Amino acid sequence: MSAVERHSGHAALMDGVYRRQRHIYDLTRKYYLLGRDRMIDGLDVPPNGTVLELGCGTGRNIILATRRYPEARFFGLDISSEMLETASAAITGEDLQHKVRLAQGDATAFDAGKLFARENFDRVFISYSLSMIPGWEKAVAASLAALKPGGSLHIVDFGGQERLPRWFRSVLRAWLAKFHVSPRDSMREVLESESERTGSTLRFETLYRGYAVLAVLRKPN
Repeated sequence: MSAVERHSGHAALMDGVYRRQRHIYDLTRKYYLLGRDRMIDGLDVPPNGTVLELGCGTGRNIILATRRYPEARFFGLDISSEMLETASAAITGEDLQHKVRLAQGDATAFDAGKLFARENFDRVFISYSLSMIPGWEKAVAASLAALKPGGSLHIVDFGGQERLPRWFRSVLRAWLAKFHVSPRDSMREVLESESERTGSTLRFETLYRGYAVLAVLRKPN
């Protein structure tokens, strides 16, 4: 299967999953997509900085981030046209369309120059999307490649639930699988490898007894 076919297939899958769910996504996800606001607070965007979100979904995170960092410029990428439709409407409703630019694309292989007329960014963040992206390791590498020197990649996603009851872990993962979500148990190892490859520093935290992980990779200047 070619890269184009993989992209089209995953885009169609995500459109199918979210065609209806997008209307209630933010209302329901706030109860279990934990750590997102903490990640946004930690972005520490420089004055007039640029921020890219991969897997921007409904636009919820970008809207919160624009409020937190009003001088920054924001860019959002998602593979689902359905989600982008919702995000665009939400951003327009908040009168933020002059500060946010959205584009459809694959987080594992995107050309920021063509999509956004910008090659790199001060910050890139990924919130609960790596667990839905086939070949998610490539999305990490692509994110680091899109950073300016001294820029940072911020990730929050499901963890290994290692300090939670075994029954909870089993029930959670079975339920997530219904939405094509799979916690990445090798997240730390992959991020450590990417940190070494790029000379970046890595801060990796487990949250809520392993329910979620929060990571920051900072590229050298």
